Amino acid sequence: MTSETTQRPVVVVGLDGSAESIAALRWARRYAEATGAQVRAVLAWHYPSAVGPAPTGVAPAAVTDEVRERLEHTLTQAVSEVYPGGQEAGVAARISYGHPAEVLIGESEEADLLVVGSRGHGAFTGMFAGSVSVTCVNHARCPVAVIR
Repeated sequence: MTSETTQRPVVVVGLDGSAESIAALRWARRYAEATGAQVRAVLAWHYPSAVGPAPTGVAPAAVTDEVRERLEHTLTQAVSEVYPGGQEAGVAARISYGHPAEVLIGESEEADLLVVGSRGHGAFTGMFAGSVSVTCVNHARCPVAVIR
């Protein structure tokens, strides 16, 4: 949350490259421009649990490098779509390891607002909200805006 040492409110946006997450970033940009907030775009990832327990940040270098490269491309592409022409200075972007809901809830502890899309990759067609957005609404430490 904004403190006496922090001048600008922080708006955290969950990104996964889906159209819904890009809409959430677009909404957060407009909100930040209206309120003077700083936008922090966060793309979280983790190894799927279907292949067994997720390693705690340890994987072969080739796998980690390839995953990170793809995620950086996804993050850069999403940010440049919403902040075209070198306007990326208006947003801080980061990639974090962990389940997306857990990462975003952790980020919400230092945020004034958490913005998520109503559903992202892996959501069933026709669902109002995905599991990440529902979990964030129920457990975040700040207000949450779910953008459809």
